[in-house]
Amino acid sequence: MLNMPLFHVYGNVDVLATGLVGRNPLALIPNPRDLDDLVATIRKVRPALLPGVPTLFNALPNHSDVTSGKVDFKSIKLCISGASPLLLETKNRFEILTGGKMVEAYGLTESFLAAIIGPVHGNYKPGAVGVPLPDVEVCFADAVTGENSLSPGEIGELLIRAPQVMECYWERPAETAEVVKDGWLYTGDLGYMDEEGFVFIIDRKKDLIKPSGFQVWPREVEEVIASHPAVDEVGVAGVPDPYQGEAVKAWVVLCKGHQLTVDELRAYCKKKLVAYKVPKHVEFHDSLPISHLGKLLRRELAAEEE
Repeated sequence: MLNMPLFHVYGNVDVLATGLVGRNPLALIPNPRDLDDLVATIRKVRPALLPGVPTLFNALPNHSDVTSGKVDFKSIKLCISGASPLLLETKNRFEILTGGKMVEAYGLTESFLAAIIGPVHGNYKPGAVGVPLPDVEVCFADAVTGENSLSPGEIGELLIRAPQVMECYWERPAETAEVVKDGWLYTGDLGYMDEEGFVFIIDRKKDLIKPSGFQVWPREVEEVIASHPAVDEVGVAGVPDPYQGEAVKAWVVLCKGHQLTVDELRAYCKKKLVAYKVPKHVEFHDSLPISHLGKLLRRELAAEEE
């Protein structure tokens, strides 16, 4: 479900200690971008389980029927977020709206749906995508050589080995050999595992920004900017810079009715980030480019700058 454009809402269910046991059939939303239809379905079905993407969880609280009190989401006991990083601000806002719990799940098309997911019951660790599902092996290797299993806390490339990992790209042996080695799927995502087995994803290897040789992960900057009460959505990427070689730039969508200047946003960032991580450039937009799966397309933002 996390890698499909169809959207699912599950009818009233019993929430037991062992999970969610359904009584009613699930409802499929063919076009989740039609928020009017989605909100109307939620009002009618009163779902207990709602899987989706962060973009959707950002948009739903701002729908007119929600802000006016015509519909509430109090029936929702559990949300599962996937396809792109879940910012802490988004999680907190939606949990307050529903009174339920939101967990993050991680997976790739090559690993078939979720391979890692946050515990529904028990400990939650901010920033963690969760723990490996049963029969899923996870390790982190050197990001440059792809070798050596790293110790807890050491940052490297995430590798996954599991029964559901793909065998190959159809008729593309060279591309397959680059990402599947000895049964391990090389995800291209950087992160680490802590002592308790929780997995933390920092960012895509290719998204790393290097202003003046320093390392800046877009997600860290996005988390800070998203925590500003005037900010609805944000994307961060590196752009060419004649002095730094590469500079940090933020594209920001403001909440309706809010105002914010570039200087005010940069001053806010300076309180929470070291100097080289503060965006050198900030640009306000009405919307940000996203894929059909709801992923922020940083490459399109960077390409637009170029």
